[in-house]
Amino acid sequence: MSNTKNMLIEVARELFAESGKKDVTMNDIAAASKKGRRTLYTYFNNKEEIYKAVIDKELDTILERLIIVSKQNAEPDVKLTNHIITHLNAVKDVVERNGSLRADFFHDIYEVERKRRKVDGQEIALIRTIVAEGIEKNIFKRMDVDLSAIIIFYSIKGLEVPYIRQGINSEFEKNKNSIVEFIFMGIKKKH
Repeated sequence: MSNTKNMLIEVARELFAESGKKDVTMNDIAAASKKGRRTLYTYFNNKEEIYKAVIDKELDTILERLIIVSKQNAEPDVKLTNHIITHLNAVKDVVERNGSLRADFFHDIYEVERKRRKVDGQEIALIRTIVAEGIEKNIFKRMDVDLSAIIIFYSIKGLEVPYIRQGINSEFEKNKNSIVEFIFMGIKKKH
């Protein structure tokens, strides 16, 4: 992706975060980018297209953080714990960093979820690799790796909204490690 297109997406994200998608126009994005309407329309046909590009970029930032965790030189149980915590924190960070756009993300949840399917599949593959490694190293119980990865993923995903809505100083935040431990009770071998 070109530097100009990345810059336009970031400018749009900042404007959407500040004012919400509804109150930002293509002219606003062009003016804030100092690139002009012609350049903006070279990359995007309308505001909806640039909004979808913002969603894609935000989802990519979450996935990038999870890929870093998957490459850690750590035991599978530690890696999976870090994956769960990173997932929750990354999603919360993206939502919080986008201010007014947060309401649009929740309002446009079907669009966000549609865009998210590809990233979800990639995350499930990361979890699958961690679970398979845990079984191989005799840290996790023998189980269906594919099904387990899906269940773990959707367990984490189901915690996103409560985690985001509770805020940083909540009981949920304080109990994050207990939540991770609860998820592990079903897969970790007792030693």
